[in-house]
Amino acid sequence: MRRIAIAPRADWQQRVAAKGLIFHNTDEGQPYWDESAYYEFNAREIDVLDQTTCALDQLCLQAVQHIIDRNLWERFLIPPSHVDWIRASWEHDEHTVYGRFDLLFDGAGPPKLLEFNADTPTALLEAAVIQWYWLQDIEPDADQFNSIHERLVEIWQIIAASGVEAATFNSVPNHAEDFITVTYLRDTAHQAGLQTQYLPIDRLGWNQARRAFVDERERALPLIFKLYPWEWMMREQFGSHLLTARTRWLEPPWKALLSNKAILPTLWQLFPGHPNLLPASFEPLPGAHVRKPILGREGANVTIVDGAQERFATEGDYGAGPFVYQEFQPPPRFDGQTPVIGSWLVNGNACGIGIREDAGLITTNTSRFVPHLFR
Repeated sequence: MRRIAIAPRADWQQRVAAKGLIFHNTDEGQPYWDESAYYEFNAREIDVLDQTTCALDQLCLQAVQHIIDRNLWERFLIPPSHVDWIRASWEHDEHTVYGRFDLLFDGAGPPKLLEFNADTPTALLEAAVIQWYWLQDIEPDADQFNSIHERLVEIWQIIAASGVEAATFNSVPNHAEDFITVTYLRDTAHQAGLQTQYLPIDRLGWNQARRAFVDERERALPLIFKLYPWEWMMREQFGSHLLTARTRWLEPPWKALLSNKAILPTLWQLFPGHPNLLPASFEPLPGAHVRKPILGREGANVTIVDGAQERFATEGDYGAGPFVYQEFQPPPRFDGQTPVIGSWLVNGNACGIGIREDAGLITTNTSRFVPHLFR
């Protein structure tokens, strides 16, 4: 694994925008999509990332069963009203579409799990499409760990075969990254033969008589993909209607147990010493550690603590906690940058990676996306 600096394509902005990546710069005007460098892997390293992703998926599924069997709902901040609903989702083996493991990896030691974006992961179009077309322009004879698009079409085909004809896609209004993510997912569902529509989450209605979520034309919505966190949805005005609605959801309700940081100490308790896990606890750890809000997102309110001193911290809306604590492992550095590898899981299959890098120690929503290849 190495980082190689190169000259960006002269017209890279137009090229990535033409493929849908309209937010290729950050709000500060800096490149978000950054092709002034790429990461090169060899086939052995890609195999390690593939195998690690599959192994972590199995650990997480075992952890869900453990949480349910032992009624550990409180530590995951699940409202008591929604416990049976989540349990039923798991027992009915409701479909999952995708998730993303964020890993530290230097090409030598075993990859280490930082967190699992199990419910609402973004940076999907960049990984599945944008870096693939970059590869065709820059290194067409090289390869890339990337079958994300094919796997997405495949899972929608499976869902369509179960009798579903149409899917509605939700996200927060006026949020470009979320809208582009669900638009891309909607396109993969359309390619699989489903009828699709987009409906901002604040336009989602409820028809009490029909016990169904409905669109603005009062049409019942049998299947909704929502890029909207379960922990928000369960606590909002319509949260009680989730329990009686005939609507199916993607991601399914049981993913709420994997999408918050309480899964990190739970995994460590179940599988202590596992080579792909970092020690984690619900209490502060001795030595350098990272404090993370259980319901935090996008690297907000993450603090690196060394002894009694805060070494590095990010701001955000989750500072009140509660928190989990994970051992701090010095991240790999390449040319002064810290890469975090997002390893994608679609329908239970490891199928590709996307890399975000930052000059700091914590990856946030403004960290740059850098493409990769392998030989």
